[in-house]
Amino acid sequence: MRKWMTAGLVLTLGTAAVLSGCADKGEQKEGADSAQQAKVNPAGQFPITPEKTTLKVLVKGSPFVEDFATNEFTKFLEEKTNIHIEWDVAPEKSATEKLNLVLGSGDLPDVIMGFGVSPTQQLIYGSQGDFLDLSPYIEKYGVETKRMFEQVPGVKDAITAPGGKIYALPMVNECFHCSASQKLWIYKPWLDKLGLSVPKTTDELYEVLKAFKTKDPNGNGKADEIPLAGAAVGPNVNVDSFIMNAFILDSSAYGVGTNNYTRLFVNDGKVDVPYNKPEWKEGLAYMHKLYAEGLIAPQTFTQDRDQARQMGENPDVNILGAEMAQHNGVFTTFSGPSGRWLEVTSVPPLKGPKGVQVTPINNSIGQGRYIITKASKNPDAAFRLADMLYTEEMTLRETIGRPDVEWKYADKGEIGINGKQAIWKKTGAVLPTVQNVTWSQTAPTLRTNDFRLGQVADPNNPQETILYNETMQNYQPYKQDMKTFLPQLFFTNDQAMELADLEKTITDHVQEMIARFVIGDASLDKDWDAYLKNLDNMNLKRYLEIYQTAYDAKMKK
Repeated sequence: MRKWMTAGLVLTLGTAAVLSGCADKGEQKEGADSAQQAKVNPAGQFPITPEKTTLKVLVKGSPFVEDFATNEFTKFLEEKTNIHIEWDVAPEKSATEKLNLVLGSGDLPDVIMGFGVSPTQQLIYGSQGDFLDLSPYIEKYGVETKRMFEQVPGVKDAITAPGGKIYALPMVNECFHCSASQKLWIYKPWLDKLGLSVPKTTDELYEVLKAFKTKDPNGNGKADEIPLAGAAVGPNVNVDSFIMNAFILDSSAYGVGTNNYTRLFVNDGKVDVPYNKPEWKEGLAYMHKLYAEGLIAPQTFTQDRDQARQMGENPDVNILGAEMAQHNGVFTTFSGPSGRWLEVTSVPPLKGPKGVQVTPINNSIGQGRYIITKASKNPDAAFRLADMLYTEEMTLRETIGRPDVEWKYADKGEIGINGKQAIWKKTGAVLPTVQNVTWSQTAPTLRTNDFRLGQVADPNNPQETILYNETMQNYQPYKQDMKTFLPQLFFTNDQAMELADLEKTITDHVQEMIARFVIGDASLDKDWDAYLKNLDNMNLKRYLEIYQTAYDAKMKK
């Protein structure tokens, strides 16, 4: 009974949920037999196997891939490596259920690919022997994996479980502008018309928003201006996501569940939260002042992205002065008819009354993209295939298409998004939405900042260049101290079970009370102590203890 209860609870923990197995899983195989291992060529040599080898791969289906078996990238890999893939495609909508059934049955494939298996799931199945520890294979064959560890220093730590084992390889996709996703965008024509500068402090933001409301910057003679708006669909558009960082770090950390926005950070080696601190209360008081004076749109707490875009793309005349969003295409449309996405500029982190001024940082590591199971008869070959996928050419083939068809290497003198010598460029050939050329970001790939920003800049589509420049100039100088950054953690099954309910209860309550305090439905003077007591009653102390235990286990050398 406990086993099946555990399975039900852990289903909430990630993209590919864990199901406690009902079959006898037996002993872990430490590797293939010597005869099979002898059939794998040394690292860096191709083909990977002298004789054709078959790997059974369970893959999460993609709505953008027509057929993995006949896909051009699949055929290219088979010719280069001598490895034939026997596919078992889990339909995207039922992929979690399919993976659960496979793991529960004990009838495992050689490889599980594309599911994004969470660190907790990796630890559970790795510790019982179903997922192989890849560390020995990395040491023996991991030419490209080691190079990835050097190029993106945080990757190895992120994927290493307590005890030093690595149960899955990641997809690394560094998105420079996404790394500082909690931004504020302001409509520059209104600033220019009113003779105002981009605000640098919380006091200056207040004055700018007040001018937007009272001085008719759109010139239509109506009091229809919305000074500031956000949305209710994620950490990058929440009302606190930008403003609170002038008072206390409001990190965008996620927890054990994919939808739990935790705000967790590390303070002198201790896992902590900001939302029970006096500085958080001060930030709420500031936002309440803005709201009470009509400077924050009430829709901020209810609208979705489509409604936010309708606000920003109001026909005939602009009505929106500033918006909290990861990029300038959330409230306005890239290449849209209004052109307003080109008329907004980012606001650097505001300096608060006590000098706080910080940009929270995100990482870009897609966990659990490639797992080799104990059923693999040739794990050496399976690993060498994965390692090869981290090369620049394989990344381009897997995500963009064929060389000299969908992409080319850049010519000397061509400039990338980052202003440096470019690495590659798109040709202009566009694949259909459903295509049979790439795997569409299913496999492990390595896209570093240098790689992504090394794409030839397109003068007709300056979106990426704008986002790079705004992030580099206005947010990178204020990025949070990485000592305060909470990495993804590996939880045991018992920890994950206990944490799931605690986290949802606490994070939902915090989000609700942000809205209530800002709107004035709850009083910071009268209700703050009751709010703190509720957090205690929700067992915030135990919640942090679980995170601390997992953090200490991960950081232990």
